[in-house]
Amino acid sequence: MPRAQYTGDFVAWTGGAMFIGSGGGTVQPHAHYAIQIVVGAPGGLLVQDGRRGAWTPCAGAIIPSRTVHSIDVGACAWSAVVFVEPETTAGKALAVRTERRVRFLEPQDLSATMGALEQAWRDARSVAAVRDAAHHLLSSLSGTSASAPSDARVLKVIEYLRDRPDEAPSLEDVARAVHLSPSRLRHLFVEETGMPLRTYQLWRRVLRVWEFLMQGETLAGAAHAAGFSDSAHLSRTCRTMFGLAPSAMQMSGPLSERLRRPPHYLG
Repeated sequence: MPRAQYTGDFVAWTGGAMFIGSGGGTVQPHAHYAIQIVVGAPGGLLVQDGRRGAWTPCAGAIIPSRTVHSIDVGACAWSAVVFVEPETTAGKALAVRTERRVRFLEPQDLSATMGALEQAWRDARSVAAVRDAAHHLLSSLSGTSASAPSDARVLKVIEYLRDRPDEAPSLEDVARAVHLSPSRLRHLFVEETGMPLRTYQLWRRVLRVWEFLMQGETLAGAAHAAGFSDSAHLSRTCRTMFGLAPSAMQMSGPLSERLRRPPHYLG
């Protein structure tokens, strides 16, 4: 767990998400399903490859899926951690670049993106601007462009699931709703989104938790509202996806503070 409380914000998109903030410290060695990109500014980031590897100072790092690692952001003025689903276009490109090894990044690898990301977060305080800056960072490192599902049937599936945030419809239920066979839907959904339908459903539930936390909800309340049985169930899921429990991070950065202001204060 971090030595000091991390304070920041959470921004998500289909196939990826990002924590951006300040504070924190050393995260214990862990591995998770998502590919991870970590950056720290203006310096001070340390990354450990493996459970007993040497700590390497760097501007950033790309960490492959299922790779045991640790990070220390305690000396950074601010840091960002991007999680990328391995099946997405960007995820596949990053997997090729890393060759299943941690790839350390130099300042010149990030010079075109870090300033814009910090400005979008600290000054613009706009979720959309931060998301765009995160996509720019991801594109510059993966050599791919941000993409979204375009098939009308998959868009209908996504709409169907969004209209039922408190339900967990089966593959058969969803296939019936969009007039496809379960096998055809399974193939089409992976082809368009880069992840299985069940993974997408769980991903959306976790994203809802962080959205509730950004709005000021308690951890227990957020877990219940997103359909988890309790906060312990949520913590286990988040450790698998992100390597940390939600309690390790306090959502109180510029974006969450803006979200919590009364409407007449929003500019």
